[in-house]
Amino acid sequence: MKQNIKRILSNHPTYYIPIIFLSILILISIVGPFITRDPNATNVMNMNRPPSLEYLFGTDNLGRDYFSRVIYGGRVSLLVGVLAMLTSVLIGTIIGFISGYYGGVIDTICMRLVDVLSSIPWLVLVIVLSAILRPGLTTIILVIGCFSWMNIARLVRAETLAAKNHDYVKYAKFINVKTVTILLRHILPIVLPTLIIAATNAISSAIMVESALSFLGMGIQPPMASWGNLLQNAQSLLQVAPHMAILPGIFITLTVYSFNKLGDLVNTLVLREES
Repeated sequence: MKQNIKRILSNHPTYYIPIIFLSILILISIVGPFITRDPNATNVMNMNRPPSLEYLFGTDNLGRDYFSRVIYGGRVSLLVGVLAMLTSVLIGTIIGFISGYYGGVIDTICMRLVDVLSSIPWLVLVIVLSAILRPGLTTIILVIGCFSWMNIARLVRAETLAAKNHDYVKYAKFINVKTVTILLRHILPIVLPTLIIAATNAISSAIMVESALSFLGMGIQPPMASWGNLLQNAQSLLQVAPHMAILPGIFITLTVYSFNKLGDLVNTLVLREES
């Protein structure tokens, strides 16, 4: 596998861009509290200052250090993306396993549930639920995670339907191996590459949805920073301080691009391993 990764990276050096960017972003997000100012500390004497050596990303309309706010906003957006992804992958995997492994009536019920939820514009559903529930970090993670698992369930079901027809799975069922053991030991390793690809897409999707909801005022609430509510705060200051909109927008774009490109890399690696 290491040789395949090196060969892919040598043939497609553009894959280095998402790897390097995400590595730097995650590192800065981890060490952010030790290298940045208080993101909520205001200073009315420094309002709307452009980027400089003292303030790398300038300041916002309350004189807060924008570099600190972008870094803390990145931590929140990444946290939402990862936790929402884990939630959707967990739910989708369980539903997909149950549907594909048992088949019959159970499969029909599970897939009709998936069809019904998929027929609803889920971004609209997320907006409605976010408006009903108390906006905040926990709410946004649960809402995104609990309504973005349907495609993952379909993928896992398809892989499970194929995997359960393998001879070693049939033999395990014949000798009465527990269903959970069969799913985790024999079927999950087959499904795992597909899950990893779906997970990278789920993270980028969750970051986009969080940014959209926070921009609309239904996601992360001030004074907590996220890239979405930084954009919301910047929309009335575009002429005075355009950097307030440009910088979070760049980070959102590069992060989503990087996770999608990482998914492409995993997909290429899986196809190379299978061939």
